Amino acid sequence: MTLFSDPTCQYSHRVRIVLAEKGVTVDIEDIEANGVTEEILEANPYGTLPTLVDRDLALYESKVVMEYLDERFPHPPLLPVYPVARAQSRLWIYRIERDWCTLIDTIIASPETKKAEAARKEFHESLMTISSIFTEKPYFMSEEFTLVDCCLAPMLWRLPQLGIKLPNNRQVKPLLDYMDRLFERPSFQESLTDLEREIRA
Repeated sequence: MTLFSDPTCQYSHRVRIVLAEKGVTVDIEDIEANGVTEEILEANPYGTLPTLVDRDLALYESKVVMEYLDERFPHPPLLPVYPVARAQSRLWIYRIERDWCTLIDTIIASPETKKAEAARKEFHESLMTISSIFTEKPYFMSEEFTLVDCCLAPMLWRLPQLGIKLPNNRQVKPLLDYMDRLFERPSFQESLTDLEREIRA
C-alpha cells in the first residue's frame, strides 16, 4: 500500500492520522503539490493529493480514503457502529469541510489579502464559539476518537501558520484541552512530517 501525500497539506495529514491510528504498514511518498508525477496521474486523473494505491485499487479525495481505511482495517473503529451516529459523523465532516476548510484554503492561498483576513477572523470566531462543546465529551461530540477528530486535528495544529492565536482564558480552555488530547496521541505524533513539526517548533 502506498500513500502519495503532500507533507504540508491538511487533507493528506488527516489520512496519515488514520493510517497511524490503525497501525497500517504503508509506504508514504511525500510529494509537493506542484510535483505530481505520471505515476500519480495514472492512478488519479485529477492529480490531487492524497492518493492511495492499494494493489489494483487507487483512491483519492481524503474522505473517501479515510472511510475505505476504516472499513478495510476495522480496529480501532473510527466511525460509530449505529447508522444514525455514523450519518451524523459524516455530516459533521461535511460541515467542517464546507465551513472551515474553505476558510483555511483561502488563508493559505493568499495570506496577506483582505479576503484572507476576513476568513481568519471568521475561523477564529467559530473556534471560540464551539469551545464549550468540549466540556461535555473528550472528543468532537463523542466519547471516542473518530474520523471527525482526524479532520479537525490537522486544522488546529496549523493555527500558528494561519496567523490565528487563541486566548488562554476560561472560555477557550475546553478547546485548548481538546487540542492537547489530540496532539498528545501517539498516532498524531507519528503522522507529522518534518515540515508540519516546524509549524509548532
